[in-house]
Amino acid sequence: MNNMFSYNSVRLLFLSTLCLSGCSVSHYIHKEVKTSPVLSQHHVGISVYDPAKQKTLAAYQDDHYFTPASNTKLFSFYAALTALGDSIPGLQYQLRDSALVFRGTGDPSLLHPDLPSSAVVDFLKNRKEKLLFSTALTDNPTYGPGWSWDDYNDYYQAERSSLPMYGNIARFTSPSGLYVRVQPEFWQDSLDLDTTVVGLVRDRYYNHFRRSLNALPAGLEQDIPVRTSNQLTAELLSYALQKKVGLTDEEQSGSWKTVHSIPSDSLYRRMMLVSDNMMAEQTMLLYAAAHGLPLNTTQAIEHAQLNILGDLPDRPVWRDGSGLSRYNLFTPRTMIALLGKISQKIPQDRLFNILPAGGSSGTLRSMFKGQEAFVHAKTGSLSNVYCLSGYLITKKGKLLYFSFMNNNFVRPTAEIRTEVARILTGLHDKY
Repeated sequence: MNNMFSYNSVRLLFLSTLCLSGCSVSHYIHKEVKTSPVLSQHHVGISVYDPAKQKTLAAYQDDHYFTPASNTKLFSFYAALTALGDSIPGLQYQLRDSALVFRGTGDPSLLHPDLPSSAVVDFLKNRKEKLLFSTALTDNPTYGPGWSWDDYNDYYQAERSSLPMYGNIARFTSPSGLYVRVQPEFWQDSLDLDTTVVGLVRDRYYNHFRRSLNALPAGLEQDIPVRTSNQLTAELLSYALQKKVGLTDEEQSGSWKTVHSIPSDSLYRRMMLVSDNMMAEQTMLLYAAAHGLPLNTTQAIEHAQLNILGDLPDRPVWRDGSGLSRYNLFTPRTMIALLGKISQKIPQDRLFNILPAGGSSGTLRSMFKGQEAFVHAKTGSLSNVYCLSGYLITKKGKLLYFSFMNNNFVRPTAEIRTEVARILTGLHDKY
């Protein structure tokens, strides 16, 4: 009798231990979602996965499609990891008689104010040949599908191009609020005073900037996207290099040599930490160039879905590189599968240095405060959308993948963020 009691006790303890990281996590997630007044009136999808056990610990509507916002950047990041090396291909070139013909690869680093100096600048400065910028095979819409037309003046919607200059933005600064400087100074003469505007605005169709007569906020720094064109790229290059840069639309036969620009992680870290849309969009053009495709986002995405993402649980509806498009639709369990692919491509220390860390860096700096960083993840925010997908380390040291997606809420986004942080903190503390 005692032996039977002992056996049953051990067996019960064993089964309870097995269930602790699975059943209890599922019970916890479902209970928190069902009883949360913050999450009660909108669409929620959650998936939690234990890679060590290769087991889904919790699934709440994880097969439903959600607008991911900037969680889309995880797709662009993975595409880049599969296609690019330790440094970014900055441009490609050929020698033709007395001319150096070069073309863009989509690299966004050329004279970008927030990235390291690009080796492309010195390369072009030191060439003795005539410089010709090739515009062949660079037909890509400057905006992605579903982007908001009236966000043209906002820093987060810079245009896409084959060879971006200065991040495809003009940066306005005003330490005192009175005199306004523009970088690059190329745009200084394009700035006028205007009694009809408030703040700083650009004309919708032209690179003409206007500022109000009243003093602007002291310490102002504002980035405004510029209207890009091949002609403008040549003019900006001529301005920066202090030498003439011409254009050619002739297709060039033969092989191209490559000049690399900056370390890849410099681009990735900027893209992920501050959720830089322009970086993500250009990353997909870099992916296209690496595979010998035209610099076209749609073709790059189609290639990635066919060649590196064919085994995902649910086929992504993927329309741009950044997540600005509301046409993007992913499921939480697909995000989990993608997180697994990323973790297989890159060492954890390097990956966690690139992603925002809870309470300490990037878009997660103000979340998960008061503890050593245990969440390394990508945020995703649009109006009525907040998603968070990434990696969580529990108090017991277990690594979990998670995706927590929220759509169609009408509460302030801050309330959703706070609730997401509360539930994930509970997951960390309990398991």
